[in-house]
Amino acid sequence: MSNHGEGLSLARLLMVLSSMSPLFFLWAFKGVNIEGVPEVYFLGFCLFFVLVPNLFLWWRIRRVKKCNDKREITAGAAEDQRDHLLVYLFAMLLPFYSVNIETVRDFSSHLAAIAFIVFLFWHLNMHYMNIFWAFHGYRVYTLSPCDDGNPFSGRLPTVLITKRTHIIKGEKISAYRLSQTVFLEESK
Repeated sequence: MSNHGEGLSLARLLMVLSSMSPLFFLWAFKGVNIEGVPEVYFLGFCLFFVLVPNLFLWWRIRRVKKCNDKREITAGAAEDQRDHLLVYLFAMLLPFYSVNIETVRDFSSHLAAIAFIVFLFWHLNMHYMNIFWAFHGYRVYTLSPCDDGNPFSGRLPTVLITKRTHIIKGEKISAYRLSQTVFLEESK
């Protein structure tokens, strides 16, 4: 599926969907007036897309901790990705929330657009974009490859989710593997 060997396709897909759960949460609050569709069905749809992906993410974190699926990565240049969170919020959440859904066609077009966004986030390996990391005080860094002979660093950029405020080039960090390129450092 992915050309760059990321692996863990289902995990990445569910992590992308968990990053979109604020949209479904807002939709559930806003509600819809689609003729012939009971509100309870729409609320169930929204609840499903809030709970299932986030429960999976919670399960994935617990699983990698239980299995001690840690890797040591060496930080190359570190880039803080907080600006990506702003792009995510303004480019995705606000436009979808601000438009009224009044017909099945409106709803279908929204779902098609969301499917397109999910595919792009999944294909571009942006499955780490999740507002809940920020709520819990985590920062997201992209670590450029560092040529140190380590088989887990030096090939692809990696994403580190951590509570650190800065990362020093060359620093070795032990973190849990959420996907092939996304790592979660346990807070100390």
